[in-house]
Amino acid sequence: MATPTVNPGAATGAPGLKRSIGFWGLTFISLGSIIGSGWLLGALTAATKAGPASLLSWVLAAIMLAVLALIHAELGGAYPASGGTARFPLFAFGTLAGFTAGWATWLQAVAIAPIEVEASLSYLNNIDWVKTNLNMLNENGTLTGSGIVWATLLMAVFTVVNIVGVKLLSDSNAVTVIWKTAVPVLTVIVLVSLTFHASNFTAGGGFAPYGAHGIFAALPAGVVFALQGFEQAIQVSGEAKNPQKDISRAVIVATMIGTSVYILLEIAFIGALDPTVLASQGWLHPIGAGDFGPYASLAAGAGAAWLAYVLYADAFVSPAGTGLVYIATSARATYAMGRTKVLPAALGRLTVRGVPLISIVLAFVIGELTFLPFPSWSALVNVVTSATAIMYAFAPVSLAALRLRDPDRPRPYNLPFPKVLAPLGFIFANTIIYWGGFDTTMKLLVGIFIGRVLFEVTLALTKAEDRPPIDWRAASWIWPWLIGMLIIGLLGRYGNWGYLSVLPEFVDLLVVAVFSLIIFYFAVSVAMASEDVIATIEDSSGEMEAIEAEVKLAD
Repeated sequence: MATPTVNPGAATGAPGLKRSIGFWGLTFISLGSIIGSGWLLGALTAATKAGPASLLSWVLAAIMLAVLALIHAELGGAYPASGGTARFPLFAFGTLAGFTAGWATWLQAVAIAPIEVEASLSYLNNIDWVKTNLNMLNENGTLTGSGIVWATLLMAVFTVVNIVGVKLLSDSNAVTVIWKTAVPVLTVIVLVSLTFHASNFTAGGGFAPYGAHGIFAALPAGVVFALQGFEQAIQVSGEAKNPQKDISRAVIVATMIGTSVYILLEIAFIGALDPTVLASQGWLHPIGAGDFGPYASLAAGAGAAWLAYVLYADAFVSPAGTGLVYIATSARATYAMGRTKVLPAALGRLTVRGVPLISIVLAFVIGELTFLPFPSWSALVNVVTSATAIMYAFAPVSLAALRLRDPDRPRPYNLPFPKVLAPLGFIFANTIIYWGGFDTTMKLLVGIFIGRVLFEVTLALTKAEDRPPIDWRAASWIWPWLIGMLIIGLLGRYGNWGYLSVLPEFVDLLVVAVFSLIIFYFAVSVAMASEDVIATIEDSSGEMEAIEAEVKLAD
């Protein structure tokens, strides 16, 4: 059986999407997404939810995301294409599934740059001079008018870098990643050597003061958000020098490094806390109410004021590096949907530098609007985490379907025990959605429904001969899955409002697992036929060749 590459046209040397990113560039793009504001604020948030047992939250999240990362690694190596998280479902289930996955990708990606900006300003606002002269934050942690101005300036910088081109994105990100990986490691070394109280791991109500519920609740409140981002190398795989060889390795290496750093940070954080504060206030405010710079406060308290200054500098660099990457990701998500004609075609056009300009500008505009309803880091974390889980959930079912429908495709990396890990990955993604709570899932379903309306409007305004074919049967599992997760969330015990707590602890997880398996095997059974899968992949190759021709003519 013929096995065409997804993007052969990019090898022609024409000025389309530039294949300019090597292995370390891909690794740094993923690692730069993993190590962002999550390391600055994630340990504190996790500790307030689960106490010392937050260590188990990080380990559990690491296991779950490692499985999903390995699944993405096989897909990214076998099907390298920009906007890959949207294209894998497209190849397996057709246009409607590809759009839904792409829209979920865009929903989470377009909000992450604003989150990173908010985290950076929140941390820097702890500096006395900044607080006195710039006043970027209200007492509750939300942005002031001045804060929104500075946030807009940072978003504009991210946008300009992305407009200049992907090579500059890769190069600038490599520098920031080296810095922002070194600073957390330095923080761990200094805090553990200067102040480490082993008694803290059983203080304030014991190792697990909030039980299993607290361990699970910590995951969508910042833990999963901190560890997510491994897929970024896949999102720009259409611009990789050697995607078949480098993508899987980059995803795996970045995930391993990021996970190790975060677990060590949580250990150092808990051990460095003041035992007297824990004895009086417990885990609700282990640092102090209104403190948005936990590691800097701990460093100053341990007599390492110099480290506090380094951390304040990193509070700009780490979130900024991640925000830079996600401007690119959100732009490439709409770019992919524009190319497949499920959103306006203008979003899929490239400049002569190979940059999706309109998509990048759209990411900036929507990111700016995000500051209005979600003016703080904590306000967005749950929503982005659950949106990411929905995006991730498409990968396991796509992998299982493509292994059946496209078995002869060269796979530089093969997922071990795919018949076990693929359905397990789908269960893991759905469990993260469930832990996010009924209210969060409902908000996301409203957002996805709005996307579906835009999809239908775009189709209606497109000439019949130009409309992409839609396999309604292959996508028939998506809304039953999403609505089913909403119902389980309603009957469950997580979220800020709306849940009924009908399902007992652990029984709820069994319900999620059983429901996930039913949807998983149904989805695989209704995937497109092999000839349609191959045709879709070939059409994708044709799209990329058309981009090359279009830009060459524009020259």
